[in-house]
Amino acid sequence: MIRTLSRLLVVAVIFVAGAVTSVNARQIPPLEGLEALRKGFAGIADFSADITQEKRLSLMKRNMNMNGTVRFRKPDQFFMAINPPYKSRMVLKDSTIELAGGPEGKRNRIVLPPEQGLGRWFSKLAAPVTTLPDGVSIQADLSNSLYTLTITPQGKGQVKELIISFLADGTIRRLTILEQNGDRATMTFKNLRRNIGLTDREFRLEP
Repeated sequence: MIRTLSRLLVVAVIFVAGAVTSVNARQIPPLEGLEALRKGFAGIADFSADITQEKRLSLMKRNMNMNGTVRFRKPDQFFMAINPPYKSRMVLKDSTIELAGGPEGKRNRIVLPPEQGLGRWFSKLAAPVTTLPDGVSIQADLSNSLYTLTITPQGKGQVKELIISFLADGTIRRLTILEQNGDRATMTFKNLRRNIGLTDREFRLEP
């Protein structure tokens, strides 16, 4: 579960997230939606935000609610701290994830495949989007100034669907992740602060 969450958080950093699609939304070409996403994120060097996450566990028929803070700095640094009772901290440096959680602050280290590292993703975002990525189907919608991308990976991976929305200026709102087993996680971003000059000190496991 930790490994899956960590990989999904990489996706959350790459795709600027927002609110659920409005009933007034109109469908637009997927390439238009992806290029709007790239442009919106291009002007962000770093950001911090408060988050609220609701995790719906299908087998247990209950919700887990948690809140905390996230930070990001280009090209490849990400930090997340979750408050009690689910206290944990995570630092991602390119393709290496370090976690500390539980009552004793037990540490864990995960190394992702190089192709899943943040640096590789951002190298892809440097140029205009002219073709759709392989291995996924994408639907794009626009409601007023809010874009929403529904991304459905092909194949037998754990993620069934991602619903990602964003404003043209890169403002983060919410990311919804539906897994093949029926679990659903919704992460809402608030109090976004962009380009505030974050340093390495803000990306450590130690408080």
